[in-house]
Amino acid sequence: MADAGVEALTTFEQLLAGGLLAGLVFALVAVGLTLVYGVMDVVNFAHGEFLMLAMYATLGLALVGIGPLVGLPLVAIALFLFGVVIYRVFIRRLLAGPPEATVFGTFGLLVLLQGLAQSLFTGDFQSVPHPPFQGTLRLGAVALSQATLVEGIGALVLTGALFAFVEYTETGRAMRAVAEDRVAATLMGIDVQRVNALAFGIGAACVGAAGALLMLSFPVFPTAGASFALTAFVVVALGGFGSIQGALVAALLVGMLEVLGGYYLAPELKMVPVYVAYLAIVLLRPQGLLGRR
Repeated sequence: MADAGVEALTTFEQLLAGGLLAGLVFALVAVGLTLVYGVMDVVNFAHGEFLMLAMYATLGLALVGIGPLVGLPLVAIALFLFGVVIYRVFIRRLLAGPPEATVFGTFGLLVLLQGLAQSLFTGDFQSVPHPPFQGTLRLGAVALSQATLVEGIGALVLTGALFAFVEYTETGRAMRAVAEDRVAATLMGIDVQRVNALAFGIGAACVGAAGALLMLSFPVFPTAGASFALTAFVVVALGGFGSIQGALVAALLVGMLEVLGGYYLAPELKMVPVYVAYLAIVLLRPQGLLGRR
């Protein structure tokens, strides 16, 4: 009986550790989404497709001998530039129209990017050849995949760096000013269009970094970003739209609920506890865990 209790506790600890590490990656995907919404009031429905592009870019670098971690800064910079171009060419014009224009516009971008990926790369699952960190690390009774551990730690460091950038730099303060009141920010001499472009680019860079990290243990295919984007939307809503701290807290919660649900219920039902928590938060605290009304 005692052995069964110890085994159950070990299993729970294993699941908890896996859920926390998965949640950290969800957080990095979600903070880019919440930054864009917080600054611009725009929900980018193509966010998952940016992740998919980053994964294909990481695969391309790996095929010429540049591993995912070495290639991560290159992918993040490439996605930052891609995000700035998308804003300047596409999103800025949508903002001049009715509010629903950005919804349909970014959804159209989603369809376009998925179609291009399907045409260029086919629907096959593709992975990095000879990926690093394929061993297992033991911490007491808990066994962790090295790749998952690197993904989680990398995501935590990058999420923390984004938080520090927004909180403590001049550009970050300008972003918070635009998010608070764009008219007042304009009167104070802040270039709102420049801030919007930077926010969209940084949001894309976050998801670019996440895509590079995910290639350590995930394959890429044209719809690879869809499931991560759906989870990111739930994380943003749970944490509070526009709140980076809320996104991190909610992502950890979602990661744990997903892993525990997949084990104790069934793999196909792993998202049920997540959606139950989402509905409860929406009903009891519509602004999210750390969001403001």
